[in-house]
Amino acid sequence: MNNLCAIRDVCRALSEFENKFQQRHSLCMNEGMVLCCLKSGSLSSGEIAEMMNLTCSNTSKVIRSVEDKGLIERVLGEKDRRQMYFILTDEGRRKLEEIENEQIEIPELLQPIVN
Repeated sequence: MNNLCAIRDVCRALSEFENKFQQRHSLCMNEGMVLCCLKSGSLSSGEIAEMMNLTCSNTSKVIRSVEDKGLIERVLGEKDRRQMYFILTDEGRRKLEEIENEQIEIPELLQPIVN
């Protein structure tokens, strides 16, 4: 039972962080994580799904949302023109830099994990 209570506390701390993150950046955490995934370059939706541990369906919804906000764009694969990849737009790079430079208070319970 103690493990379940500890997990409940972690979920509450994550929820608190996500609320603050969303208020400050107008992005949910999954949208912010898509930007983080694309920081190092282009990725396919399957690669993003794997990095984020989401289903392809959920990843598609998050990608579409971030794309609608103008933070990422689709590009055709250079080797296989049938393959679609995603990259950060200039606005997406600015938003990611803003996120990385701005300090949002990390709930105490999560500090050992992220620091």
